[in-house]
Amino acid sequence: MTSVPEREPAQHAGPGEVGPSASSGHDLRALFGTSTAVFASLAGPAHMVETANEAFFEAVGGGVRVRTGVPLGQLLPEPAEQGFLSPLDRVYRTGTPYTGYDVRVLVGTGPGAREAFFDFTYEPRLDVGGNCVGVRVVGVETTHVKQAQRLTAEHRVLLEQIARQAPLEQVLDGMARAIEELMPEEVLVSVLLADADGLRLRHGAAPSLPDFYNRAIDGIATGDGVGSCGTAAHRRRPVVVSDIATDPFWDDFRDLATAAGLAACWSTPILARDGSLLGTFAMYHRVPREPQDSDLALARVFAETAALAIERRQAERARAEAEAREKAAREDLAFLLKASTALTSDLDYLPTLRELAAFCVPALAPLCAVDLAEAGRLRRVATAAPSDAEDQLLASHLPVYDADDDVVARVLATGVSEVARRAPTGPGPWRDLGVTGYLCIPLTDRGRTFGTLTLLSTGGHVFDGHTVALAEELARRAASAAHNARQYTQRAALARDLQAGLLMPRVPDVPGARIATYYHPAGEGLDIGGDFYDVFPLADGRWAFLLGDVCGRGATAAATTALVRHTARAVARLLPDPPSVVQAINQALLDRPCDHDGGFVTLVYGHFVPVDGGGLDLSFVRAGHEYPVHIDADGDARPVEVPGPLIGIATDPDLPAHPMRLSPGESLLLHTDGITEACDRTRSQFGDERLLQALGTLPANHTAQDAVTALTDAVRSFTGSDGIDDDQAILVLTAL
Repeated sequence: MTSVPEREPAQHAGPGEVGPSASSGHDLRALFGTSTAVFASLAGPAHMVETANEAFFEAVGGGVRVRTGVPLGQLLPEPAEQGFLSPLDRVYRTGTPYTGYDVRVLVGTGPGAREAFFDFTYEPRLDVGGNCVGVRVVGVETTHVKQAQRLTAEHRVLLEQIARQAPLEQVLDGMARAIEELMPEEVLVSVLLADADGLRLRHGAAPSLPDFYNRAIDGIATGDGVGSCGTAAHRRRPVVVSDIATDPFWDDFRDLATAAGLAACWSTPILARDGSLLGTFAMYHRVPREPQDSDLALARVFAETAALAIERRQAERARAEAEAREKAAREDLAFLLKASTALTSDLDYLPTLRELAAFCVPALAPLCAVDLAEAGRLRRVATAAPSDAEDQLLASHLPVYDADDDVVARVLATGVSEVARRAPTGPGPWRDLGVTGYLCIPLTDRGRTFGTLTLLSTGGHVFDGHTVALAEELARRAASAAHNARQYTQRAALARDLQAGLLMPRVPDVPGARIATYYHPAGEGLDIGGDFYDVFPLADGRWAFLLGDVCGRGATAAATTALVRHTARAVARLLPDPPSVVQAINQALLDRPCDHDGGFVTLVYGHFVPVDGGGLDLSFVRAGHEYPVHIDADGDARPVEVPGPLIGIATDPDLPAHPMRLSPGESLLLHTDGITEACDRTRSQFGDERLLQALGTLPANHTAQDAVTALTDAVRSFTGSDGIDDDQAILVLTAL
């Protein structure tokens, strides 16, 4: 026998179909075979064969036996032993026809015997006198029909299992067992599953093949000459080997097949709808055998069924993998968002890097260290570990900035991540910590590497591609957050230094008076505020005081604030009175460069001198600012409503001086609009009325600081935790 590889591949179900394709209907019809009609005319009580067609001998006898004139029982002894002749005897004796359906007949003897089913009709042959002279036999073999009906029922069960998403192993095993039980001759079924690349075949189902055989062929390659299955998988066409003992396809597996008692193998490739290889469906036989059309049709039908089951399993796996990837992506995103929130919650870069280390352990690695390069040296600024002892041990180790054998130094030099499944080279507490691998990632700001994030493995932990990518993204975000925090820290320090230079370093000691001040900037303090105050001495025991507000914030406001304060200090000793000083300040504002858009300024500027016996004589100018507040010795407060325009706008504003005496125990409070315009959660403003109410609670003989405290406490109680939207400044003069 020789192999017959040139068979057409099976056609598969189209999109939306749940069963075999329409083309497989031909295969199902082939399973039913061709109905064979048999005829014989028998004479006498011995049922002498007078005439019979060749099909009669083929169907009942299993060979061509063209012999007449011989009793049927002598010609065909097997049916006689099965009671085949009894109905003939009854019809001959009674003259009554007889019909038998699905009559089971065991045809042949020994290993070649087979089970067959027939529909028989026995009719009496009558002479002219009405006497029965013989029996006419007409029959149709239904063996193929019955077998195909049983296979079809099993096939329907398999399709239902696939539709219910039964496990693939269960479907394939059930399919193999059903075919083996229903085939009229012994057959051993095997299903092999192809790897994703189609280069190898893996064990799928083979309930009747020996275990040693299944293990031996598990993982065989696909290719010409690799048995029946490897060749069929490679060619994408059925391959029929009717005699393994002589077929060259089995040269490398002949001894294995002999040990398993296999003599023939017909293999059909299992193909997906797109033509890709899913596996093979094989039917083995114990004796050399050529397939019939019905055998090949059976193989194609069940190869299609196996394809449905395998594709369904692949689709389920793909869906599960997609869901797993989506879940992992959501978890990664949630992790990064949570980490980003934590990394940006602190405006100091060192706590930011400590948060980075804390987030890495244990989510990304058992151990973590963060190192910064500063002035040619390395500084370990953060560590994280499962225990305090391990954390202290890791924190005590410091990499060498320019060491060739240190991973931190290499990553700082190259700006490229480094990963290995071993402990880092160079000195370190690696043995004590049980380090088995590392991942070192640069912390980079605008192309400059300023530090490293080092993750360390212990035990069975390893760094896969997913962990490396996630750690690098976290490091990128941490580097950005640290950069922003460092910039904020530097800007905030600069703003504090500049603001301090624009305010009094300390409140001076003034004879006959007590002075209290308060300043609170809005926001995070990155911009320099536009509120300012000052108190400085003049000649002849006089003192100058001022409090004002510059339109805007930031560098421009700072420049304008410095201009006002420095102009006031420069001209106050040279000019006779407050209106002259404020006029000079107004001219200085008007003389600013055109591109210096500093806007207008509101200001209260005045002079005071202690009075013999107690009290203060004041003269001040109000230039568009909030009204000063007079607080008498009993604590009653009222605004000092004096006119005065903004400065920095008009060339010659009308700026009258307002004289005032503060008796001992009385105060003059100056404030910016950040106090009265402070808002609560409903956006309602604190206002002048609440200001006077807060100051009206002061006791007799109050101090300047008492007035500041009463007002600021009232504002904080009103705004709550919402913060302030504008700078706040207060200056209080209290006469002794």
